[in-house]
Amino acid sequence: MRILITNDDGIHAHGIKVLEQIARQISDDVTVVAPEMDQSGVAHSLSLNDPLRLREISPRHFAVKGTPTDCVIMGVHRIMADHKPDLVLSGVNVGHNMAEDVIYSGTVAGAMEGAILGITSIALSQGYAPGGKNAIDWSAAQTHGPKVIRDILAVGVPRDVLVNVNFPARPASEIAGVSVTVQGRRDANLAGLEERFDGRGNPYYWIRYARTRSTPPHGTDLEAIANGRISITPLRLDLTDEPTLTRFALALR
Repeated sequence: MRILITNDDGIHAHGIKVLEQIARQISDDVTVVAPEMDQSGVAHSLSLNDPLRLREISPRHFAVKGTPTDCVIMGVHRIMADHKPDLVLSGVNVGHNMAEDVIYSGTVAGAMEGAILGITSIALSQGYAPGGKNAIDWSAAQTHGPKVIRDILAVGVPRDVLVNVNFPARPASEIAGVSVTVQGRRDANLAGLEERFDGRGNPYYWIRYARTRSTPPHGTDLEAIANGRISITPLRLDLTDEPTLTRFALALR
């Protein structure tokens, strides 16, 4: 099995080293193609107005001056063009990618591009405790990741579907199990802008998210993670809302 690895945190991120360790427990044919710099939050964007610069960091490790989507395209159509990958793994992301995160996430987008290209694709993200970004316990992903991936591959992923996996912010020994989930939805009021001022008194802004305790809906990725369980969410490329499609088709003619 040929595996292509990417991420959105950049070629030097610790999470991509964790993912390579996971991948090498599944196959010894692993190639890493990741962004030169952090591309968190770029979603499924393409570099259309700038050239893609490719740099070989070490054997089978490549950096691309571009987005995760660019990296997958570069990996499939250039670096691995002679024998395309059988599996695309994206991550392991610093922090969860749940609920509406999947819309913004470059990690999920890397897997999405793999699915568009007809390749089985899985995004993986590791949660961390509040304020613990610089001291992440990766053991949940490291320990449980290989089995989760093998189990997903054994069941099979349909064409035009990708799989989003989230590991809770717990040590591997404290994981409560695995849940197959639907994509959740957070309170939109949690997002906001924080105003600050530079040395000359000019304002600038940071997008921020308030942390609050809530009871997530049953069966969602949010609930699984809150209960210390690994969340596995299949996502479709087709964004069509079929009930609304039917309603519109009956009314708008």
